[in-house]
Amino acid sequence: MKRRPILWIINLLFSLLVLTVTLVTLEWIHRISREENFFTTYFEKYYSSYILAWLLLLFAYLFILGVTGRHAAATGFVGIIGNLFGIICYYKLVMRSEPFLPWDLSQIGDLGGIASNVKFTIPPTIIYSALIFLALFVVSFFVRLPYKPQHKLVIRLVMSAASLIGACVILFGIYLVPSNCEWFHIYADSWMQDRYYRKYGVITGFMTNLTLLDIIEPENYSAEAVEKIVEDTEKAKKRQKPLYDTSYAANADNEEVVTPNIIYVMNESFWDVSRLDGITYDRELTPNLTKLKEEGAYGLSYSPSFGGGTCDVEFEALTGFSVEYLPSGSKPYQQYVTKNTFSLPRWLLSQGYSTTAIHGYYERFWSRNKAYPNLGINDFISLEDIVNPDLKRGFVSDHEMTQQIISEYEKQKNDGPVFIHAVTMQNHTTYGEGRYSEDDFVNIVDNTVGLSSETLTQLRDFATGVYEADAALGELVDYLRTVEEPTILVFWGDHFNPLGKGYELFENTGWIAEGDTTSPNLRGTDLLIWSNFDSSKVELGTIGAYEITPVMMDLYGIEKPLYFDFLTQEMSVMRSRSHGVTVNVDGTYSDDMTDEQKTWFDNQWIWQYDMMFGGDTLGANTIGSETLE
Repeated sequence: MKRRPILWIINLLFSLLVLTVTLVTLEWIHRISREENFFTTYFEKYYSSYILAWLLLLFAYLFILGVTGRHAAATGFVGIIGNLFGIICYYKLVMRSEPFLPWDLSQIGDLGGIASNVKFTIPPTIIYSALIFLALFVVSFFVRLPYKPQHKLVIRLVMSAASLIGACVILFGIYLVPSNCEWFHIYADSWMQDRYYRKYGVITGFMTNLTLLDIIEPENYSAEAVEKIVEDTEKAKKRQKPLYDTSYAANADNEEVVTPNIIYVMNESFWDVSRLDGITYDRELTPNLTKLKEEGAYGLSYSPSFGGGTCDVEFEALTGFSVEYLPSGSKPYQQYVTKNTFSLPRWLLSQGYSTTAIHGYYERFWSRNKAYPNLGINDFISLEDIVNPDLKRGFVSDHEMTQQIISEYEKQKNDGPVFIHAVTMQNHTTYGEGRYSEDDFVNIVDNTVGLSSETLTQLRDFATGVYEADAALGELVDYLRTVEEPTILVFWGDHFNPLGKGYELFENTGWIAEGDTTSPNLRGTDLLIWSNFDSSKVELGTIGAYEITPVMMDLYGIEKPLYFDFLTQEMSVMRSRSHGVTVNVDGTYSDDMTDEQKTWFDNQWIWQYDMMFGGDTLGANTIGSETLE
């Protein structure tokens, strides 16, 4: 008779051990930086969020235990699911400086394809956690519920029902109610999800982010509010001058260019890595870009992405919409561009342009095959359509992409003005040995900053890709110089990537401070806007990716849709707002906004929301629809 209470105590202690170990290993795995003391830095301050997470694990454990009657099943379920969250978080943070988010579940197919080209290393934390849970799993077979046979069904039913009710209370009564979360000192931080997960943990971070699956209407949104912003924009447009004094549009003697051909090339991971100090290469990496800076507009595009998320960048560049207002980590192409959507291609269709996209990868990635038509792109050439492409590093080469652009331009130029949007792939992550022949590799001849061999190997691969991207840029410009029709080329990199061992490359060269993985310096990719009819040098400074198109049109005096006029006017107040960082007019960065910047920021969201989710007051989403095939 006395043995049964002891067995219940053993059951209780074992269950508590499994749950506590799960929570600890889950947090241990996903935290890239081991320098911060988890218990003093986070647990002591935000312990209530970890208690909620522990309780949710408890209810999950009890539910499986009640259904199956076996600790082994409950231990396996909680251990695998819990630590899987930590593992996914870890690798996503390594690749993209962003944790595992609810909407990532809709991108499993795309992420799987990308992951097949990524070289993963397994950190010791994952190995140790796996061994710990293997031991717990083995022990769990020897721990049995000591209920009497006649009470078996009742106990398991009560256990399952009570745990299900408890889980629902935490999920629907706390996690999905922001005001209740605040009672537990959990405050939303959608701008910096990595910081949010560090504070409150993976489980609480993931569950509370479920509230962001729905887009919240901006405060003060209404058709009247949109009309007021439009009215103010129209008034300001009458006295608006070109943004840059040395631009083609600023020179009154220049002829108006009504419908120039426009070519966009968003180059995978491109940025001039020779900007980093302490590293010398055996050649100049970007000779063509260096030359073209003197005869075009050059600056930096402040990217909304790091380590991936190419589609976010092109979404901003093509639409002028900012992903800053959308749930962090969401993917507009897959989630929001599911109907006719305002964009540059759609506007150009209404001006008589043909619109074509070229991408050196499969058409379904990031749902481009579905999103592009909704953006007003008539023709889409993807990897499936390119016959015997030239490959580098296993991807369609930048040289091949240049040939594809030229071929499409030649086919279409006699039928009216041409718009081509090209997205390259050659320099896609990851980096390492054997990606090029030794004759093609860029060599590093001096390294004064103590980079590891792992980092140097990957840097060599990346630098070679930058060099070949620059060569492809030069090849395209050489062709466009021979073209009679006025043509504008916009060339920029989509985002930075992790290179080598952690952030060693950026820290050792002084590009970022040690541990500052959210530094604005990891966002500015090279941006060139060049034309074959003007050689004016323009210094753009740093602008948001969503400002690329308004700036391009402003440089050459091209008639803009009114929303782009609004974005152009906003440039006099700030150049970008992304990931909680403001790029000021003078190029400095700040976390906060002035009152004037905040007013523009809020008005931008009201107008963007109106076109993406609201009533489309101006009918911008249907512009050019009559010319779509």
